[in-house]
Amino acid sequence: VTSKHRLSGTTSLRLERGVIAFPSVGDQVLIPTPDQITAIVGATDEDRRVQIGESPAAANAPIMVDPDKIFGRHLAVLGNTGSGKSCSVAGLVRWSLEAAQEARLAAERDKRPNARFIILDPNGEYSKAFQDFDEVRVFRPGDENNPLHIPAWLWNSHEWAAVSQAQPGAQRPLLNTALRHLRAGRSIREPVDATVARLLNLYSVRINALIADTTGESYTGFPGNKDTGEMLAGMVASLRTVSEKISGEQHSKIAAVADHVDELVQMRSSPNRKNPHSPYYSNFSYADFQPISDLMVEAQGYFPTQNNEFEGSEDAPVPFEVERFADYIDDLAANSGSNANIANFIAFLTLRIRSMTSTPSLRPVITPGDVSLEDWLNGNIGQNSAENGNVAIIDLSMVPSEATHTLVAVFGRLVFEACQRYQKQRGDGKSLPTALVLEEAHTFVRRGREGEESLPTPARLCREAFERIAREGRKFGVGMVLSSQRPYELSPTVLAQCNTFLLHRIVNDSDQDLVRRLVPDNVGGMLRDLPSLPSRQAILLGWATPLPVLVEVRELSYTQRPKSDDPDYWAVWTGERERDVDWGDIAREWSGMAEGE
Repeated sequence: VTSKHRLSGTTSLRLERGVIAFPSVGDQVLIPTPDQITAIVGATDEDRRVQIGESPAAANAPIMVDPDKIFGRHLAVLGNTGSGKSCSVAGLVRWSLEAAQEARLAAERDKRPNARFIILDPNGEYSKAFQDFDEVRVFRPGDENNPLHIPAWLWNSHEWAAVSQAQPGAQRPLLNTALRHLRAGRSIREPVDATVARLLNLYSVRINALIADTTGESYTGFPGNKDTGEMLAGMVASLRTVSEKISGEQHSKIAAVADHVDELVQMRSSPNRKNPHSPYYSNFSYADFQPISDLMVEAQGYFPTQNNEFEGSEDAPVPFEVERFADYIDDLAANSGSNANIANFIAFLTLRIRSMTSTPSLRPVITPGDVSLEDWLNGNIGQNSAENGNVAIIDLSMVPSEATHTLVAVFGRLVFEACQRYQKQRGDGKSLPTALVLEEAHTFVRRGREGEESLPTPARLCREAFERIAREGRKFGVGMVLSSQRPYELSPTVLAQCNTFLLHRIVNDSDQDLVRRLVPDNVGGMLRDLPSLPSRQAILLGWATPLPVLVEVRELSYTQRPKSDDPDYWAVWTGERERDVDWGDIAREWSGMAEGE
């Protein structure tokens, strides 16, 4: 389409998709001019501000992309190892920031770009790729300047349940209760009178709920009578347990409540020959509960008032001492009074939590010192106006493999929720554009397996976190760049939300078939060339380009490339390049021992 500028009179070309009139037999075939080729690949579009390469099939016309489209609608960079994937990802970040800096200088804005790129790097490839940039933040476990911190107190209840494999019956409710209490600042060994006051408040709520039920549905008929009887029996056991630890008027008041309730339970119950521990219960009446409530109100006057200003939420990012978490769960189980065997059942849960928090290589990451939520957000997502740099690299290469999925899931969720809350706080719907780069994405967002939906697992947790970002991230300014050599192993939900694809060499048949089903354009013969594409060449298609186009990606200098070179066997074998090794140093660092121990 030819358009003429109204003021300057200059003529420009642009490509519009669609066919107005189909050609007839005998019509001339015209070869496009260089200007037309440039317009066809979109190089002249004003919103295409970043050059990623040239097109060998289009007279080496420059290939430009629009950052709003390529990051805002998610990008998948797919290709086999050695095809140039990592260099394309590093180059895309670098060239975008360079173009943004040039635009700021042209507009006489002297600050660095207000851009945020967060790279999740499982193999430690990117730590040197941006060393010529100012203030690139590389976070590693144990690093003196930028240690990797993903504190366990930042984890929500769903993440804790996945890590500890908490069962839904008894373990998960206790886990959530412990999280609420610790976030609210309660101590593990609370005073006995405080424990009694808490129990009185708890059971007062339940008794008052029964009094409020004028229909009687909650305490008559099955299972209402059975549930009410078991609740009252548990109340008797709990109150008698704590009454043994107090004396004087406090003891007599609690004993009076327990005796009255026990008398009611005995009156409404009958033996069960098949299961002596689970008696039958007849219907309770409305008049049964008011005397209990009166006795409890009288007893509450002898105990300290509970402060309920902040009861705590199991998901609130409020700091607590993670080392105390397992002990607190044990205490809750021991004092529950509902089941004599519950403490043994909880032992497996607390054992898993203690094992994780005591792992030497993981402990500095999840139980750091004085790290606030504000410090974490400033360090990992970036300060106001990106004053501490545009790129944060999360080096996960030395993180224990069994913890990687959990830490990445927590990290992704925190980034997403932070951007979500930023937009909500502004109140004007404006987002904080943030690009999240997932290198080796098939490691984090692996396709689901049949039969894994019954319990949350770290792998499932990680996949669900990024599936949510893929579905909703655009609305809150979070864009994803997925880099993977095995697209078939990626979550279909995540791939389906990617609107732009940069396809390097792909040899595997199943990966090729998946790509053909995913791409929105009918590229026909172009995709047949995927197995034979040389390094640095890729097919760009999707939302960020008007037509699928073959791209020869711009070359990075050696110092700007991620460390993904093939191992140099021959040079080491022949002595051309030396490789000295001291396994003693490695063994001491690996085992957490200092030199000389």
